[in-house]
Amino acid sequence: MRTYGKKYTAAAKSREIGAAHEAGKAIALVKSMAFAKFDETVEVAVRLGVDPRHADQVVRGTVVLPEGTGKTMRVLVIATGAKIQEAQEAGADFVGTEFLAKIKDGWLDFDVMIATPDQMGQIGALGRVLGPRGLMPNPKAGTVTFDVAKAVKESKGGKIEFRVDKGGNVHAPIGKVSFDAAALERNFAAFMDQIVRSKPSAAKGVYVRNVAISSSMGPGVTIDTNPYR
Repeated sequence: MRTYGKKYTAAAKSREIGAAHEAGKAIALVKSMAFAKFDETVEVAVRLGVDPRHADQVVRGTVVLPEGTGKTMRVLVIATGAKIQEAQEAGADFVGTEFLAKIKDGWLDFDVMIATPDQMGQIGALGRVLGPRGLMPNPKAGTVTFDVAKAVKESKGGKIEFRVDKGGNVHAPIGKVSFDAAALERNFAAFMDQIVRSKPSAAKGVYVRNVAISSSMGPGVTIDTNPYR
């Protein structure tokens, strides 16, 4: 039987189990129930009516959160020539192909890797290192591109990637508890809008089945799904 700590149990008393709230009220509840000493991340979990075992029902995409994620992203750009200066001017933290050798030696002090398409041949050899950590550049995520300036600015400005798991669920961070409620609500709206836009044509029946929001350590709050059906 699962047990919870005293602080979690006390916080959970503030919510009504089984009740579905509109987004604004749910966010306010999550903020009020956060009890950790650190600035907790606010996370959204969405259960979708898809079967990820079928390739035509995989839900995957990216969204730029208008208020950012609250996390400082360290961006590495693998490029050559004029693209090096372009990436540096856009604010990339690390730029150049010499970092590939460092990665082979175990260096992984970055959060996002962006690469120009002509460099993917070299990066492919690092798939076993980058893949499991979610660091492999991907065209669908916009991290394999010649427009490195745009990719860097988006990554620095609050771009997140999401993908449905084997159970048909999508999890994503939308900010920090320290954000004001209006900022979190704008980020949540942008995320849910992209989830709805990403509905596969092969998906049948109810697409957005359940939505819950919580802080890293706090209890979840159910959100009314009617606006997303």
